[in-house]
Amino acid sequence: MTTKTMNTGSQGQSMKNNFAPLIVDVAVPLGSYYLFKDGFGMSTFAALAWSSVVPALRTAWTAVKERTTNGLALLILIVNVVGLLLSFVSGDPRLMLAKDSGVSSTVGIGILLSVALGRPMMTAGLKPFLVKGDAAKEAAWQRLASGAASGSADFRRKERTFSVVWGVALLAECIARIVGAYTIPVDTMIWLGGVIMIGVMAVTFLVSGGLAAGPMEGILAAEVKDSEAAAATTEPAVAVAA
Repeated sequence: MTTKTMNTGSQGQSMKNNFAPLIVDVAVPLGSYYLFKDGFGMSTFAALAWSSVVPALRTAWTAVKERTTNGLALLILIVNVVGLLLSFVSGDPRLMLAKDSGVSSTVGIGILLSVALGRPMMTAGLKPFLVKGDAAKEAAWQRLASGAASGSADFRRKERTFSVVWGVALLAECIARIVGAYTIPVDTMIWLGGVIMIGVMAVTFLVSGGLAAGPMEGILAAEVKDSEAAAATTEPAVAVAA
């Protein structure tokens, strides 16, 4: 019962950590934009500027709270700050919208670089969903990731694929939002940008799940089963020897 409660708590915390930034970066700016523009009568530029403050503060707070040098978080913060400053100087609301796509491209490039360096960034978010706090799966993951298991090569290839899919998807989203920022009316692009982001994420979840997460779950289960079978074979041999 205790283990089940701990597993459920771990999954809930993982869900919270993964989706909280999405709420802050999409729902809060979108809602505050319409509040500032329609509720307080601000201009389009002013509403966009003020609605970008919360995501920027969230990024800064995360960097301070972690007390570590997080290159990706720092890049995102710089993109937010530079975008705000450029928009204040130019007074162009379309630049504000294009700035948001800069965050996606930064994250996408960071993910692809992490794959090239052999440390796929998306693994941190994927692992809790596959392991689910199970000690046997945790041990199996470590064996597969270290190369000690028979399915290690395929497992690590799928692990890299998962991050590559997300990196490419975020870069594609960046291009779509930049094009939209300069070709679609600003008021339309305000909500459409969020729709594009959510749509890309939904499709990417499906594609990355089919190409990587699903197969990795199968490899993980097979490794757990092989480990249990090996343990069961060893125990009788030890008993006979005794």
